Amino acid sequence: MNPQTARCLILACGNTLREDDGIGPFLAAWAEERFSATPGVRVLIHHQWTPELSAEIAEAHTALFIDCAVDAAPGSVTLAAVEAAAETPRLFTHHLDAAALLALARDYYSAVPDHAQILTVGAASLELREAFSEAVQAAVPEAQRKLEEAVSGLLGSAPQRT
Repeated sequence: MNPQTARCLILACGNTLREDDGIGPFLAAWAEERFSATPGVRVLIHHQWTPELSAEIAEAHTALFIDCAVDAAPGSVTLAAVEAAAETPRLFTHHLDAAALLALARDYYSAVPDHAQILTVGAASLELREAFSEAVQAAVPEAQRKLEEAVSGLLGSAPQRT
């Protein structure tokens, strides 16, 4: 096993200049600080998820994706298991979702994390603004709690380094 292999890879995407779209990077930065002394936690923050991330995902024991959800109630916080998409996505776009990234890791690297989850927060607005809507701001404590529980659970399911 590569000594740099993440026991828990946290991948967040979002644009901090687009109001609630910035919740992913915000939560990931919080997790990076919260778990800074925890071996095996690796945090990656990007504006969007791109095919290149599939290599990192293939190396990880577990993965936690973080993003806003435009199709959910504003401020709702959801943590769910995520599986690789049945088919490899077409690469005509640079923006992929968690299931597509897992499929790329599976199909190109023959490996996926043992467990993968996605944490989403329902967005109320994606306007040009460097702040959260009231609904998302109110959801931050619950999102942080669920993120902390998810990382602890994923670390518990990942093998220890020897």
